[in-house]
Amino acid sequence: MRVYPDQLAKQLTPLKQCYLVFGDDPWLCETTKTLIVSQAKRDGFEETVQLNQESGFNWNELIEEWNSMSLFASRRIIELVLPQAKPGSEGSTMLQQLMKSPNPDVLLLISGPKLASEQTKSKWFKVLDTDGVYIPCTTPEGQQFSRWLQTRIRHFGLNLTPDAQQLLYNLYEGNLLAADQALQLLQLLNPNEAISSEQLSQYFEDQSRFTVFQLADVLLNNQQDKAQHILSQLQAEGVAMPILLWGQFKELTTLLQLKQAQETGGLQSLWGKLRIWDKRKSLYQNALSRLSLKQIEVMLACASKLELKLKQQGIEDWTSLSHLCLLYDPKAHHTLAHIDID
Repeated sequence: MRVYPDQLAKQLTPLKQCYLVFGDDPWLCETTKTLIVSQAKRDGFEETVQLNQESGFNWNELIEEWNSMSLFASRRIIELVLPQAKPGSEGSTMLQQLMKSPNPDVLLLISGPKLASEQTKSKWFKVLDTDGVYIPCTTPEGQQFSRWLQTRIRHFGLNLTPDAQQLLYNLYEGNLLAADQALQLLQLLNPNEAISSEQLSQYFEDQSRFTVFQLADVLLNNQQDKAQHILSQLQAEGVAMPILLWGQFKELTTLLQLKQAQETGGLQSLWGKLRIWDKRKSLYQNALSRLSLKQIEVMLACASKLELKLKQQGIEDWTSLSHLCLLYDPKAHHTLAHIDID
């Protein structure tokens, strides 16, 4: 059964035999595991056994722990870490065997990195998911992050003005751990007073975390302020220029193909060929409705010049890359497209 972290508290009574905590967000993973362990201890699971599937790991250890009696005659939590989220053929068999012999005095808590879709279709996962709860701990973005932030603000009993909440959103989007630490600090500094954006700016630096793919999405949606913010953060984090240029070439080449197909009436057949599924289709449709074929060609030419400058002269031209991002807005083509970035 799949349950998201913000709904987990409602699914902990009664406890299931097994909990699967997989994801790429450290804060969500740790708080989720803590919530499960806390409930388990309230239910009498007093001992904790920790196992890690490192090199040379013996799966018989898990079977022995599952079947052995506790030294103190108390119920136990077995925490199993799968660093690669892959138990292998032996581990898969062992995990399936455990579920065939349920033990009410043992709670199995398995954790690891984010699962790929094919992993959630594997036999071991399906068996454990049937008898337990799967909690995907993926970093929330956009409106999901905003809801998470508001929930944590209420949790700490803070009174933030709307502009202060927006500033926190901008500072910490994509970094739940830093955001939560910031809120804890605010609780110490201003437990009862209203907190404005001016006060926040005195306390915190920008600690948001973004990816090249997030930059692509906001550009396709023409969210220029956010795009420039993400670009500056990627530069500050030391993301290599070739990676960013790769992302731009990928998106612009895709847009060019889609635009050419749109003008010839063959757009519908191209979505599947380019592996653009429904979740992202609207992003490309937004861009196609704004940009002309000529404008997309100008942007590709701009990206090519940036690549040549990087390869031939070793220059990482972040100003011109910012210029290229602005061109996702058709209005910018009238005032910026004529500027030569050489």
